[in-house]
Amino acid sequence: MEKFDEKEAFARTRKSLIERLADWEDQRTWDEFYQTYWRLIYSVSVKAGLSREEAFDVVQETVLAVAKQWKKGQVYDPEKGSFKTWLMNITRWRISDQFRLKQRNPAAMNQAGGTPGADGDDRRTGTIERLEGENGAEVLDQVWEREWMSNLTDVALQRVKKLVSPNQYQIFHAYVVKEWDVAKVVKELGVSQSQVYLAKHRISALLKDEIEKLKKDFQ
Repeated sequence: MEKFDEKEAFARTRKSLIERLADWEDQRTWDEFYQTYWRLIYSVSVKAGLSREEAFDVVQETVLAVAKQWKKGQVYDPEKGSFKTWLMNITRWRISDQFRLKQRNPAAMNQAGGTPGADGDDRRTGTIERLEGENGAEVLDQVWEREWMSNLTDVALQRVKKLVSPNQYQIFHAYVVKEWDVAKVVKELGVSQSQVYLAKHRISALLKDEIEKLKKDFQ
């Protein structure tokens, strides 16, 4: 079986999107949108039961759907809900589209591990029903909420990483992200306790600011 290369799939999906959005006014905005939300959409799609390749298809189709609605002025209405919920619903529809596509293509479904029944129903049909049913919506809401916060933190960390020195970020990553104790950070990185606490304080503040900026931009 050919090994799946996530970095290659990411680059290929991004290139395809850039080409398909080439005639639009603010291509940089859509590239930033993709960089910010691709992993969120991808992760939720995989957790919904899609293959990694299918999940990247969902990423591309979701971003395109958002862009098309935005261009037509059919953006989310803040009075009816948040951007987060709006994006989640678009992602949910694109995930369901992928399951329906597999349901109509038994050969591809078997290749992906699905087993169609005599009447055409299969596990994927059940997945669609769960996604679109009341309980399924609640479960996806919970998954989306967890992945949303995780994604915001990851994106904010990448932005903060560009604002501080490599040494400071290395200290923060070891102490906060890897959860090393202070003694280990001091020993392994050859720094003082005060440097550890300073890095944590400074980068934690920057991280909080970046998360708030992301929330304001897209909520």
